[in-house]
Amino acid sequence: MGRDVKFIIRVGEDYKLEKAVCNHGWFMMAPNNWDPSTKTLTRPLRLTNHTSLTASIHQPSFLNLLYVTVLLDSHYALSHLDQLFIQSQVERMLRISSEDDRVVHEFHDVNPRAKEIGFGRIFRSPSLFEDIVKTILLCYSSWPRSLEMAQALCTLQHKEICCGSRKKRKHCDCNGNFPSPNEIASLDFDTLKRHCNLGMRASTIYELARDIQNGTLNLDDLSPPIDPPQIHARLMKIKGFGSFVVANIMMCLGIYQYIPIDTETIKHLEQVHGKKKIKGRKAQQEAVAQIYDEFAPYQCITYWMERVDFYEKRLGKLSEIPCTEYRYVTSTIIENVHKTSHFK
Repeated sequence: MGRDVKFIIRVGEDYKLEKAVCNHGWFMMAPNNWDPSTKTLTRPLRLTNHTSLTASIHQPSFLNLLYVTVLLDSHYALSHLDQLFIQSQVERMLRISSEDDRVVHEFHDVNPRAKEIGFGRIFRSPSLFEDIVKTILLCYSSWPRSLEMAQALCTLQHKEICCGSRKKRKHCDCNGNFPSPNEIASLDFDTLKRHCNLGMRASTIYELARDIQNGTLNLDDLSPPIDPPQIHARLMKIKGFGSFVVANIMMCLGIYQYIPIDTETIKHLEQVHGKKKIKGRKAQQEAVAQIYDEFAPYQCITYWMERVDFYEKRLGKLSEIPCTEYRYVTSTIIENVHKTSHFK
């Protein structure tokens, strides 16, 4: 019989959970589950022993705090260290820290419209590894396909790792978490590639996980306070990481000078800024710099604010879109979806 353990995280008076979650495609990707009716985020989170339990995060109306509810079963008691570890993951996802507060205030100074609409915190994952793998899933893929691959990884985590050792870990989460580096590295490569249909991404993800597992790569070496150019250079040296992947990872690290340029970016420049037929990486970078450098060092937050604004003008609030329609939230097909009235 399950039972709940609840604790609170205090936030600033301007903090809105809905705004902090529903601003980036990550919140639509498994294992995240946003409930539009209750404005609650639910997903598995890690314990100190690396197993997972389901947690939900909710902000009561007009209160400067978040309620975090962890669902336990009868075999497990949540320790103080487990609670702190879960809290740290929630704070990372939702960018709750004094540094994040500073960034939001400075960003609002350089972009006053962002303050008017309450935009400034870009949603991310509980771990940098999950951010990196999800970024890789975006490469050379349609958005619906990226969603499918993320779900397949979580299903595999449940099937091969969680259920496979259920006798040893009775409190294992039943929904499937996003796999950790050790969990991916423990799999047979062919199982990973075949089950998740990852294509060429499989080798990049598998080698990344193995490098982290054996200590060849330490993700802590890729985080501030190291200078952004040094982080960028280190990331670019990792096999399979191109400029788009690195720029997106930098955003997830809280470094916003770099804008990840892909087909969605080019489509955005055409649809929002009238930049037609931008060919070649140099021309694309110049176009991005021309538009966004005035918002330095927060170019990427401005870019994502525009993306969200574009989507919501056509589809309605992202926080109210049912999960069955997430596959349509992409600039490359949004006009066709709008014509077929999926969201009317």
